[in-house]
Amino acid sequence: MGTTYLTKTLGTPTGTKKLTISLWVKRTATGASQILLNSDNDYFYFHSTDYLDFDMTIGRLATNRLFRDTNGWMHIVMAVDTTLGTADDRIKMYINGVQETSFQARSNPSQDATFADYNTAQEHTIGRRQTANDMFLDGVISHYHFIDGTAYAASTFGSTDTSTGQWKINTSPSVTYGNNGFFILKDGNSVTDQSGNSNNWAVGAGTLSNTEDCPSNNFATFNPLSSNNPTLSGGSLIAAASGGYRYALSTIAPSTGKYYAEFKLTTASGYTNFGVENISKGTFFSQYNSNSYIGEYNSGVAYQPGSSSLYHNGSSSGSYGGASSGDVIGIAMDLDNGFIYWHKNGTYLNSGVPTSAGTGTGGYALSNIANSSGTTNAYAMGVSLANTGGSRSISANFGNGTFGTTAISSEGTNASGIGKFEYDVPAGYTALSTKGLNE
Repeated sequence: MGTTYLTKTLGTPTGTKKLTISLWVKRTATGASQILLNSDNDYFYFHSTDYLDFDMTIGRLATNRLFRDTNGWMHIVMAVDTTLGTADDRIKMYINGVQETSFQARSNPSQDATFADYNTAQEHTIGRRQTANDMFLDGVISHYHFIDGTAYAASTFGSTDTSTGQWKINTSPSVTYGNNGFFILKDGNSVTDQSGNSNNWAVGAGTLSNTEDCPSNNFATFNPLSSNNPTLSGGSLIAAASGGYRYALSTIAPSTGKYYAEFKLTTASGYTNFGVENISKGTFFSQYNSNSYIGEYNSGVAYQPGSSSLYHNGSSSGSYGGASSGDVIGIAMDLDNGFIYWHKNGTYLNSGVPTSAGTGTGGYALSNIANSSGTTNAYAMGVSLANTGGSRSISANFGNGTFGTTAISSEGTNASGIGKFEYDVPAGYTALSTKGLNE
């Protein structure tokens, strides 16, 4: 959400002693305080040190566990019922269906305590602290429920998949919402209430982007936990240079299959690389440093528009042409047949044919960056860039349908049906997403 936030002034509540909050969230940045719900002195947020804090005027739970996963979605349920006789039952926290029991801070409400700020007739915000206009959420939210007057368990909103053992979403839970209850962000970026109460929210500032990324299909982003990140924004889909060379790699790195992604050059082309890294190769993390780029070592290869060539192991080869601000660079990665292809605005470079299978027409041989030790290879797509000679910025579309926060201008064909891209996805290829991995 970046500096975007939602706002709503609630009305007269059904109840003042019971409520439930249920939402799915995917963090795209860590190490900063980020609000999930705020109303005056009541805060539900990720702390700057990454624990989860539900801090009401009448009671508090703050976890020992830290939440630093930027690759997947998590389901959080907060159930409050101050009428209960057992003090520890009055606030319950569930993470992916499991009740949290280990807390660094716990303050139970007194029995029959009434809410001070949550579920009262005053402003509530999602994604921002009201008093200081800060603590913006950097992430994605889906299926946000607020229930006024009833405390529900996590099993109302999700269940364990019997085949995978993973916690999965219940897209249409049977609940009684109460007067102030709402259900927003159900199937995209709509803040229109789906509960039947017409408790619609508003975007207080910024742009609330729609994305294909959702709890049932998790798409790749740039990984903020990489050892040499540029400045990331836009849900970790925009990379900007901050000093010398910086690289950003996808959070999903498969070893088999055929995958496609797009990257838009939003500033000058010099000192930018678009490529693939074998992150399982022993040389990768040991060689890379605070001023490295994709293609500098033998663990990766990249198209570098500034030199109109490919870079591998620090050397350039071939004649691939240049690129300008606004151009879209596509990467088609065929891990089954062992080749990588690049296109610029839909035209494949070096006369590449990503559907040429084992012949690899115009493609780059994956064996050049394969792990010779026999360890299973894992290949991440990514970019590197530097602000030498001016600012540099690259936006990614891993199938979310946006380059950062900007929607694609037209949608190409995609036989897999997974993800939305500016240009046609080659036959047999799919997005870097959980459904894509299971194609």
